[in-house]
Amino acid sequence: MTTPDHAAEAAGPGEGPYGPGGPAGPPAPGLPTLAELGEDLLVTTRRQRIVALVRPGAGVLVFAGAVWLGWWWLTPVIVFGIFVAVVTVTHDVVHRTIGLSPRATDWALFAMGLTLLESGHAYRATHTQHHRFFPHPDDPEGYPAELSLLGAVCYGPVFLVRLWLWSYRRGRDRRWLLAEAAAPLAALTGGVLLLPYTPGLLVYTVMAIVGSWVYPLLTVYLPHHDYGDTPLTQTRTLRGRIIPAVFLELTYHLEHHLYPRVPSHHLPELARRLEGHFAAHGVRPVRVV
Repeated sequence: MTTPDHAAEAAGPGEGPYGPGGPAGPPAPGLPTLAELGEDLLVTTRRQRIVALVRPGAGVLVFAGAVWLGWWWLTPVIVFGIFVAVVTVTHDVVHRTIGLSPRATDWALFAMGLTLLESGHAYRATHTQHHRFFPHPDDPEGYPAELSLLGAVCYGPVFLVRLWLWSYRRGRDRRWLLAEAAAPLAALTGGVLLLPYTPGLLVYTVMAIVGSWVYPLLTVYLPHHDYGDTPLTQTRTLRGRIIPAVFLELTYHLEHHLYPRVPSHHLPELARRLEGHFAAHGVRPVRVV
């Protein structure tokens, strides 16, 4: 099991004593500390860790099975599930919340990014920057929050490219970044070469690349646009039964920004424990199905 001090032991270069998760004090005046909320929120069991890490690969196998059976109508749904699984576990890996060593973290970032032909190391660099400085001109991940709705949609094709370029200029993890940048090119080439035998790889590659174009809208603009100037008003949180479950709890965006050391599987419980505090501070969750 992951202990509460694991993130402190495993913090990477340039990170605070708790890694990207931030300090142990209250995230805003009047809010409780994690110790007051309960450090059971930091625990990840071995089973939870394995399920989170295996889920994306299982999705790829399901996609391959659907292609083999000719169930093309099902492939967009499967790819959506892969996206949710990858984004969820990569988020936890970046914040060091599921108990991986530094070396295992690097390989998990590489493997999860490879699943969707993205750069896990670019995501780590830019996402930790986002948590440290949003809103700020040097927050490339948070930039779409400054755009209009249409601007966030149109920004989709260049979003991941700009995150990668920002990360590469910083000079860390360049070998990982170069290897990850080669993945979509290799997949496109392989997909074209295999096209006489099966369109599966090319279809998956195109779906993965085009699917990533919704990131600026779904993960930045919608949670952050019209943000305020306090920790409680810089993003939103959703409440519902179906949407939070479908998105594997990633809809608790405010809770995550306030307490990034809490893994995704504990965000619903964190939200429950914060209900009274949010009400006292005038925070109104957005109700969804």
